[in-house]
Amino acid sequence: MPEKSTVIVSEDEINFTAVRAQGAGGQNVNKVSSAVHLRFSIADSSLPDGIKERLLALKDQRITAEGVVVIKAQGSRSQEQNKIEAVARLQALVDSVAVPPKRRKPTKPTLASRRRRLEGKAVRSELKRMRGRVPPAH
Repeated sequence: MPEKSTVIVSEDEINFTAVRAQGAGGQNVNKVSSAVHLRFSIADSSLPDGIKERLLALKDQRITAEGVVVIKAQGSRSQEQNKIEAVARLQALVDSVAVPPKRRKPTKPTLASRRRRLEGKAVRSELKRMRGRVPPAH
């Protein structure tokens, strides 16, 4: 299993915006801005270049065309809890690309597998050849 990332996202590079949460919640949801929008610019961050490239290459709906990660957290009634949840999700996103993927080493088919393939082709060829017309006996 690959080792865990040691890249930590700096809190200074994260921009939080408090918004009203959606969905059920009674009067509380109408009065309190407890949901949090987290914005994190990948290009302006202090992350290593390799991680920035892999983050921008991700096909993730949370990453805008400008390279800004937008995460909305509204699971808790507490704004502080939602901030913690949003930062944790951002860190998980960064951790997912922190370890570069292993490069595939091209290999050739083994001698035995080539032999099995050719034997299978010969069997199939013989089967199809036997389906042909029978030559008339003189």
